[in-house]
Amino acid sequence: MPSRRVFPLLIGLLLAGAFSSVPAAELPEGFVAALDTAGIPRERVAVVVQKLDAEQPLLSHNAEAALNPASVMKLVTSFAALDQLGPGYRWTTELWLDGPVAHGVLGGDLVVKGRGDPTLTLERMWLLQRALRARGVSQVRGRLVLDTGYFVLPELDPGAFDGEPLALYNALPGPLVANFNAITVHLRPNGETVRVVPDVALPGVDLSSELVLSDEAGCDGWSDGIEPRFTVEGGRALVFGGRYAAACGERSLSLNLFEPATTFDFMFRGLWAESGGRIDGATVFGAVPASAPALRFASEPLTEALVRLNKYSNNLMTRNLFLTLGAEAYGPPATPEKAADAVRASLTRRGISTRKLVIENGAGLSRIERLSAAALTQLLRAAYRSPLFAEFESALPIVAIDGTLKRRFNGSPLAGNAHLKTGTLRDVSALAGYVVDVRGERWSFVMLVNHAQARRSEAAQRALLEWVQSDAAGAVVP
Repeated sequence: MPSRRVFPLLIGLLLAGAFSSVPAAELPEGFVAALDTAGIPRERVAVVVQKLDAEQPLLSHNAEAALNPASVMKLVTSFAALDQLGPGYRWTTELWLDGPVAHGVLGGDLVVKGRGDPTLTLERMWLLQRALRARGVSQVRGRLVLDTGYFVLPELDPGAFDGEPLALYNALPGPLVANFNAITVHLRPNGETVRVVPDVALPGVDLSSELVLSDEAGCDGWSDGIEPRFTVEGGRALVFGGRYAAACGERSLSLNLFEPATTFDFMFRGLWAESGGRIDGATVFGAVPASAPALRFASEPLTEALVRLNKYSNNLMTRNLFLTLGAEAYGPPATPEKAADAVRASLTRRGISTRKLVIENGAGLSRIERLSAAALTQLLRAAYRSPLFAEFESALPIVAIDGTLKRRFNGSPLAGNAHLKTGTLRDVSALAGYVVDVRGERWSFVMLVNHAQARRSEAAQRALLEWVQSDAAGAVVP
């Protein structure tokens, strides 16, 4: 599908390499002191600060270094999505009734084809099934057939990144994804034991609890002592071991337990059964019929998806969006290679350098993804000059207000005055976005740290941000 030219052509905007020879102000003393206190060498930090109506940056330090941006890479995927797809883009999930329908009974298979909708929460799955019931179906005599051919992916291991395969942030992408691939269980102390009850039924899964109740007084870090594990190959016997404090009462725990299509199957069947429906046949993978679908269920618009994606740094949503870009630009099935090409093409069209760009999954959950602070600044400025700036900026966390920044920089005058995307990995800490200074003028802000002490960089981030908000307002901008 040809790209939709949502952003206007930005003639001559921020040519690649523009920062390499720019004279800029010295790094603020408070910022440097905070880096020194944290034990972070300046050569492992990149900074670009530029007033949005200025032609050159006020601060530019290691701007061309290719660094790991962690989840700040989501800005790249989000920008490309607004550029290529447009703010009103919606994913669709399609359903076929492969047989006659009489008296509420489908006398054949129910076929579902996913196209990568990452917004299909339990609530929206209920709406999808309600639309199916409105077409006269309450019982399926045949099978549930899942068509997952819209994505073609290499074999992926959810634990390969950091050895935490059950962590939600490691959930794999897929054309059929339900509830961010999160299976939620409720932990309920019951006498001397702890019951584990799934939020949605898991047919065929033997779920048991070996949790030991403890008399610990506090509940901080309560989930750290829980050790879920599969005891039978194939993931059909799940045991919860470890310790659980009785003082915690009932708690809920969400985990990435199964691959996306399996989770979709559990949730679709579970919700269908809860409302009195039946599916008699097994779940199988297959292709859709040649006929037109009986139902096309549309997702939330892209703008709403971007808010959840960026404010809460949702990796699965970003990875699905990344793959969607490839399918829309070059035709299905989506592949990581098509997706990377689509992102590069979008950035190039808008005058943003891709010379230092290394993109693996578009979410920043990667040890190899790389981007320069200079290119990020180009992107922030291109977004600012586009007609979709409001949609782009409003999707970012607001300092001390919401999202991943809700508890960051509290008590600072920055509160409510900066929209910034966060990025955190082992040895990586990053911030990029927009700051409003005391005069009401906007600045683009990029700070990338790649160092073993990166997690200690918050004081330096705060010092630099507060300098931008207050002192930079009176500085002479080139």
